[in-house]
This record gives sequence, C-alpha cells and structure tokens, in this order.
Amino acid sequence: MHERKTIALPGLLMVLVVIALFAAGLWLLGGSLGGPSGLSAVQLVIATLVLLGATIAISGFVVIQPNQAVVVTFLGSYIGSVQVNGFVWTVPLTTRTMISLRVQNFESEILKVNDAVGNPVEVAAVIVWKVVDTARAAFSVEDYQGFVKIQTETAVRHMASLYPYDSYDDAVPSLRANADQVMASLHRELQEQLLPAGVEVIRTQLRRLAYAPEIAADMLRRQQAEAVVAARSRIVEGAVGMVDMALAALSAKKIVNLDEERKAAMVSNLLVVLCGESRAQPVVNTGTLYT
Repeated sequence: MHERKTIALPGLLMVLVVIALFAAGLWLLGGSLGGPSGLSAVQLVIATLVLLGATIAISGFVVIQPNQAVVVTFLGSYIGSVQVNGFVWTVPLTTRTMISLRVQNFESEILKVNDAVGNPVEVAAVIVWKVVDTARAAFSVEDYQGFVKIQTETAVRHMASLYPYDSYDDAVPSLRANADQVMASLHRELQEQLLPAGVEVIRTQLRRLAYAPEIAADMLRRQQAEAVVAARSRIVEGAVGMVDMALAALSAKKIVNLDEERKAAMVSNLLVVLCGESRAQPVVNTGTLYT
C-alpha cells in the first residue's frame, strides 16, 4: 500500500456551502408546508435531502497542524491522505488518523554487544528520521514509532558485531577509527528495515562507544601494548628502508667500497641508531675491523 491524495477543500469555503445548504433546505421546507398538496410532498423530500446532506457535510471538517497529515479511511478502506495544513474539508463520515511528518530523533539505550573479535563493548546510537509515506506508517506496521525503536536497536547490535572495536591493520575497518564507514553501514541497514513503515532515515550517529567495564582496564593495557608493537614495527620498517637507501647511494656514487663484513657492521650500527630510544653517542674508530 502506498500513499495517495484525497479530497481536501478549503474549510471556510465549505462552511459557506454548508450554511447555504441549510438555508436552502429550510426555505424549501417552509415552502412545502405552505404550498399546494401536490407540490409540497416533492419539496418536502428535496428539503429533507438537502438538510441531510448539509448535516453529513459538517463531519468533513478537520484541522491539520503544520507538518502533519491525516490518513482517511471509510468503512475499513483507505481513501487517501491529506497533507494540506489548516482548516480543511475532506470526505465526510470517515475515520481520520493523524500522522506526524516532523523530523524526529531516537536515542537508543546503551547496549552491550560483542564486537567482531568477541570483545564486549557498550554502544548506543542516535538516529534522525521522519515519515515519508503516511499509508505505510498507518497500515503496514502496528506502531511505527515503536517499530523505529526496535529496529534501531537491532541494527545497532548487528553493526557492532561486524567490526572490531579497534584495529591496527589499515585494511580492517574498526568501530573507533572508521566511524564514517560504520555509520554509513548502519544507515543503509536501518533504511532497509524501516522502508516497510514508510520511514526515511536522515542521519545516524554513534552516541557512545566503549569497552564494557569488566574488561576496560585490561583492554587499555592491551591497546597500549599493541600501539607499542605497531609503532616499533613502523620504526623498524623505516629503518630498514633508510639503511637500504644508504648502502645503495654509497655503492652508486662509489664513495667507498664495502665488503660484506663492513656492510654488516654498517647495517648493525645504522639499525641501532635508527631504532634505539636514546640518542646515539658517536664513537670514532681508529682501528680496523680486521686483526
């Protein structure tokens, strides 16, 4: 079922029409009571129908606030939706359900979820959404606002289980380091789940992301150890590259001819200097490597 429009006429104009119908009906009724017997019966029927129509038309008036819509049903059948704001007149003798078209936000509870590597994390999200199809919001789900809340928590749980909390591998996205990618994934999944309810997800944002309290201290030490290892790996990788460039430059420019033993000594010294934590102290060698 998809949204469609229905009759929506200006309310003040229809007030004048209803008043005119009442006036015409009363005039016909007065004329039928005082006229000839042959004509009065017809006038009586017409006057009754006009007054009945005016009375039924009164039930068609409705006031719609800004950014709200009215879903109109008649005897269980969907007639259409009215999104014209103000005092309007629509199909009489119908049931009307107000649907808000305003932008709304929902803040999920703090959920404890295991991430992709099994670590318990606490995560919560805020989503901004609005209704774009009033027919689906009214008839496809029982309670579209409750549907949004439940589907949001389900999507947040699933999203948190797809990524590790932290990763030192650039090829592996993580919850902490790749927030934009994670939120884009959550947005796509949530939009697919909320489509049957006629809801559009405008924006998603993480409100809380942290390790669970029972492992927070241990994971902090682990993060520090992994950071040290990652930093050391990067330092060694850079040092090896610099040593390779130095040896290649010395050989290309023929500054000095180094045999394998001298190359090994130079590599050892350069790696100590480049990888050491403290400043290197220069030592002048006045002897020789050979005895």
